[in-house]
Amino acid sequence: MNAMIWNIRFKTQRAFERLILMHREHKFQFIGSMEPKQQRKKLEKYRRKIDFPLAISNVSNKIWAFFSERFEVTVVMDMVQQLTLKVFDIEDQQEFYLTMVYAKCDAIERTELWDSLYALGSDMNLPWIVGGDFNVIWDKEEKFGGLPVHINEVDDFRHCIDTSNLFYLGFKGSIYTWWNGRAEENCIFKRLDRCLANLEFQNLWPGIEVEHLTKIGSDHSPLLIKLSPEVAPIKKSFRFLNFWLKHESFHEVVRQNWQADCFANPFTMFNHKLKKLKKVLSIWSKATYGDIFQKLSSLEEVVKVHEAQFVLRPTLQNRERLQRVQADLFKVMALEEEYWKQKSGMAWFQNGDRNTKFIHAQVRGRRKCLQLKRIQASNGMWLEEQETIAEEAVRVFTAQFHEDAMTNNFDIIDHIPQLITPEQNLDLIRQPTCEEVKQAVLD
Repeated sequence: MNAMIWNIRFKTQRAFERLILMHREHKFQFIGSMEPKQQRKKLEKYRRKIDFPLAISNVSNKIWAFFSERFEVTVVMDMVQQLTLKVFDIEDQQEFYLTMVYAKCDAIERTELWDSLYALGSDMNLPWIVGGDFNVIWDKEEKFGGLPVHINEVDDFRHCIDTSNLFYLGFKGSIYTWWNGRAEENCIFKRLDRCLANLEFQNLWPGIEVEHLTKIGSDHSPLLIKLSPEVAPIKKSFRFLNFWLKHESFHEVVRQNWQADCFANPFTMFNHKLKKLKKVLSIWSKATYGDIFQKLSSLEEVVKVHEAQFVLRPTLQNRERLQRVQADLFKVMALEEEYWKQKSGMAWFQNGDRNTKFIHAQVRGRRKCLQLKRIQASNGMWLEEQETIAEEAVRVFTAQFHEDAMTNNFDIIDHIPQLITPEQNLDLIRQPTCEEVKQAVLD
């Protein structure tokens, strides 16, 4: 099982054409569609075109699931706001649950959805993935523009996710998955669509990736899910970040967790304290700072929108909004630059240089160097698969550090010109006399 695509909206012909092109590239095994009630004929035509034998819909005909021939599917729960299926992969002999969500806009009506997810998650012992349009955000950072978010709606959603033992899978792309199609003061961005899974599902596919695609032919972003069962989980080594020291709660966290809870010789105690503090600091950093690179990408998008609004309407209110988001962006940029300063070992990095174009170029260049997506082999072909990249690297370095035969011809030395005479060479290698040493010291 390689790839799935979720939250497809068939509102325009362009959306159909785009999905066909993506299917040719990724060879989807599962396609989840939302809001196709008025597009049933097009859906059936599309299903025959890509040869997906199985199509399942919920009671409202607004949620559709398409499966390839490698799956056996059983309906577990069929509701207006969600459709839960038990899926068996015939080829990989794996069984998991799949829930497609299309939540109501009204917070009270969404309570039925939260209750159903909690009922499923309370006794779930198989891999389980949940995705779709939840029509609610997780926190205020996932919304730009519009009215303030009601805290009760967010709390209900968070409580449902926590009690259902679901976890975020992360994502690539823009943080906002929905746009109201307007500009200036009426522009609103939200993250309404997401994918979550329990620990069993993440252990089954540790290399899973979720990408928010661009909003073409729809007001929602499709969710492209890539499953990579052959990719082993990467255990990152602990790295102490210098900007932690500037946070007001850092020293208190260290003080509280440096206390020993056992007795042993000093070296064993010191090692025990370091291991304990390393784990605590990793959790504290994730909760305090989060992913600074993802925050930076999101804030840059927000700043662009505010700048465009200020250009169109240079009012005092728009200028204050722009300055607020710029201040947030500068804070995250400062953290990023501190990170790359430590990462690259730039000892000459000065505080006054933090906003120069050169420093930002260094940061972007360093980030690109850390990403190896493809390489060009010696025959000119481009390699993108990780296995073929590794094989080519081994082959190149093996050839570089290997010699079939040692040369015994040193005639090239005869072509080196002599710049000093034999008499000058004798003077250069002659040992100094005691009188010369004495004279040099006295001088």
